[in-house]
Amino acid sequence: MINWLRIVMVLLAIAAMTLALAPFQLAGLAFDWRLRRSLPRFWHRAACRLIGIRIHVHGEIDPRRPLMIAANHASWKDILVLGALADVVFIAKTEVGSWPVFGTLAKLQKSIFVVREQRRRTGEQVNEIAERMADGEIVVLFPEGTTSDGNRMLEVKSSLFGAAAAALPLAPEEVVFVQPVAIAYTRIHGLPMGRYHRPIAGWPGDVAMLPHLLGVLKAGAIDVDVSFGETVEYRAGDKRKDLSSLVEGRIRKMLLDHLRGRHPG
Repeated sequence: MINWLRIVMVLLAIAAMTLALAPFQLAGLAFDWRLRRSLPRFWHRAACRLIGIRIHVHGEIDPRRPLMIAANHASWKDILVLGALADVVFIAKTEVGSWPVFGTLAKLQKSIFVVREQRRRTGEQVNEIAERMADGEIVVLFPEGTTSDGNRMLEVKSSLFGAAAAALPLAPEEVVFVQPVAIAYTRIHGLPMGRYHRPIAGWPGDVAMLPHLLGVLKAGAIDVDVSFGETVEYRAGDKRKDLSSLVEGRIRKMLLDHLRGRHPG
């Protein structure tokens, strides 16, 4: 009973915070104020605290621009975590825009929705990503293209790095910085999560949203380790597959080090 009461209180608090901040975010979007970039970070930080997600950061975000962050993708909570650490914009599948609640939140953050099945729109979407990066926004890419169970990293789709190539002509020094980031959910209530419990943090595609959300809220205290790896400099003439392979290798190593408890930090 107490657990369910806490869940209701958390959901009500998040709803109240969202309703209170939404008018300011809508105004920021309408007039393109810088507020539209910073306000989501406040919301994500508060949401993480309310849900019980404790973030442990290793390394730091590269200060150079234009910057693309490439991260592994275990769950929708990755968005809360990265959004709490920096003023970022996410690349999302177009279906996300139609999801209840999450779709509205994604639109309020001015996420970039990508229709992967329609090649005729690919150029238009890639150009938007390039322009946002050139404007100084940090763009987050989940190159696996889908979520996992949190125990591993799926195969990376090199085609998704096309946005980095498109941003080159707009980059002042003709270089785009791509920083690998590993997100590892490692503990519940301070105890090692292990392979059996990690699906509480991960969100495989065959698990319905509502049961998963309730499972996370019931857990109450989840620790996540976020590692910012060595940035890759992507220049004209570099091969996209080489970029993809290098970034994937660095993410995979950082992720496995955390899941196996070998990270020095």
